[in-house]
Amino acid sequence: MFLELANQYLNQNLSGRYITNSHIEPEFKLLNKDFKILVEGKSVQERNIYSVQVGTGKTKVLIWSQMHGNETTTTKGLFDFFNFLNSKDDLALKIKEKYTLLCIPILNPDGAFVNIRVNANEIDLNRDAFHITQPESKLLRGLYNQFKPDYCYNLHDQRTIFGTEGSKLPATMSFLAPSYNDQCEFNETRFKAVKIINNINASLQTVIPLQVGRFDDAFNINCIGDYFTSQGTPTVLFEAGHYLNDYQRDEVRKFVFVALISSFLNTGKSSEFDNEINEYLKIPQNSKCFFDFIYRNVKIIENSEEKIINFAAQYKELLVGDKINFIAEIIQIDNLEHSFGHIEYNCNNMLFSSSYGNLPKIQEKADFYLNNLLKYSNGLLNL
Repeated sequence: MFLELANQYLNQNLSGRYITNSHIEPEFKLLNKDFKILVEGKSVQERNIYSVQVGTGKTKVLIWSQMHGNETTTTKGLFDFFNFLNSKDDLALKIKEKYTLLCIPILNPDGAFVNIRVNANEIDLNRDAFHITQPESKLLRGLYNQFKPDYCYNLHDQRTIFGTEGSKLPATMSFLAPSYNDQCEFNETRFKAVKIINNINASLQTVIPLQVGRFDDAFNINCIGDYFTSQGTPTVLFEAGHYLNDYQRDEVRKFVFVALISSFLNTGKSSEFDNEINEYLKIPQNSKCFFDFIYRNVKIIENSEEKIINFAAQYKELLVGDKINFIAEIIQIDNLEHSFGHIEYNCNNMLFSSSYGNLPKIQEKADFYLNNLLKYSNGLLNL
């Protein structure tokens, strides 16, 4: 049901991996009078930081996306959700009656503009929660103090390297109820975040079974989720990851939508503290086990000796104009027994050669030949 809504209300004007203020500003004009749009402040480089408020309900939720400038999937999912709340759908009306949402679609517009994680001062805003040295961090803290949310949603992307522990599948969506202390204990605040994640997981398992992960909960007071949790506000970390052949993440955004809408509904079965915690801990942890490409059983000749090796390549993202180019680079040779590739090739003991020599090299582009016959360009076999 929720996936059908995600398709129905998908914002067709936002697509691909590059999303900036110039992309979202026209979308504000399409929202009805239920939405209040404000410029809350400026970034380091004087770009606007916008808020979108919608709903009249008693329960207040503070939501922010693109704290890391190059993490855009959740921003697209958030605008799909705005599109839904902009409708006359009965469920949308119920959500707006029960909740008041204060959303910051792009917290780091400078990083978004140049497609980098950090802000213009090269500070990771998700490591600035305690000292709040940056204008973007101060703005978020100010909104938190002023709005006094009952819940916080911290929306991110995660790299393609993550899978779900115990499976051979990518972690397409991952979540975390952040810790409030070094012991990573569960209190009433974390419990409330856990209940939301369990509701989300129940919905997502119907569309991406075994592809929902649980993020590491090591405590760091400088991380925004940990800080807000330590202040007594239940916070949910959303991480949008990889889905088969979806490097533009225009499919994953639909799962972000499903996660958002299900977070506002009481779909969970259990409600007791221990039951909820146990259900949460059953969600498999994220595991760094994936590469974009793995090439297995490749023959090389080194010091006049034939060897069979495996090697892996990973996409490097490069902003060219207003598009993200994906450049496949070799990043690991051998020690891949417990790793998986989103794309894997069995090279059947064929001989490696390339323009830079007869051995794969770290940081070289994944452009090479096998048996001087099969050509691989930017990681992919030319067919």
